[in-house]
Amino acid sequence: MGKSAIRAELALDCRNSHGEGVFWNAADGRVWWTDIEGRALWWFEPAGGKSGRLEMPDRVCCFAPRKDGGLIVAFAQSVVLLDLATGASETIHAFEPDSPDTRLNDGRTDRQGRLIVGGMNEATGAADSSVIRIDPDGTVTTLIDVVACANSTCFSADGRTMYFADTPERTIRAYDYDPATGDLEAMRLHADFTGEPGLPDGSCVDVEGGVWNAEWQGRRVVRVAPDGRIDRVIEVPTWKPTCCAFGGPELDTLFITTSRLMSSPEDLAADPHAGGLFAVKPGVRGVPDAPFGG
Repeated sequence: MGKSAIRAELALDCRNSHGEGVFWNAADGRVWWTDIEGRALWWFEPAGGKSGRLEMPDRVCCFAPRKDGGLIVAFAQSVVLLDLATGASETIHAFEPDSPDTRLNDGRTDRQGRLIVGGMNEATGAADSSVIRIDPDGTVTTLIDVVACANSTCFSADGRTMYFADTPERTIRAYDYDPATGDLEAMRLHADFTGEPGLPDGSCVDVEGGVWNAEWQGRRVVRVAPDGRIDRVIEVPTWKPTCCAFGGPELDTLFITTSRLMSSPEDLAADPHAGGLFAVKPGVRGVPDAPFGG
């Protein structure tokens, strides 16, 4: 099958500074995501078109609902359990406290409800950050080190493969993943983005084993087939797609976050919907993310 392209449409003109970390929460029928630089969480209800914005005390890099309510939130330098109703929070991990240039970035839960989240060096781009696993009991384990910019974390439907990108490498890796322990085993190259217009950013998976990846500065989301070929292309009418997730009651709509980060006034004048939330029905269903188990 050759590459075929369809176009995503603007779902919400939210003009995020740096939209990221999108996921579908079946418990409330909402798409949730973060505006990292805007220090806010956003939600959107596809059924009624309603949306909302919640201010945060710091940059939220990624987050997930908890099994028993509330959120687990990866702020720039810490991982926190947060009760949105009361505002109560509990810090469960300080991320790389001896590395002032690194912060948390991309992450998702595995099929058993652990949070896997990775960091980046936003000052120098050096490969001196890491990827960690947070178990429901709060145990923290380092899974990958020597990371420049962690992205693309997502899991196959059976939970036995973890996909990951260190964005400057322009590849997506696939790790054998032990669902029982959360440990990484053998790693292989899954997809090579050399020659692609953009860099691999956030990802999600579909029920057929495809990995959907937002191409930073590429104006597109692509599907990587199980054999590593890019076989479908979603055109996104803005320069900087950042992350994607399947949502809606049937998990048949792909929601795509985008960014205005590092865009000049001239860039933004020519790209008025930068930072918006986009959506498309690509003809395949996604796999629901598990809530954090702790």
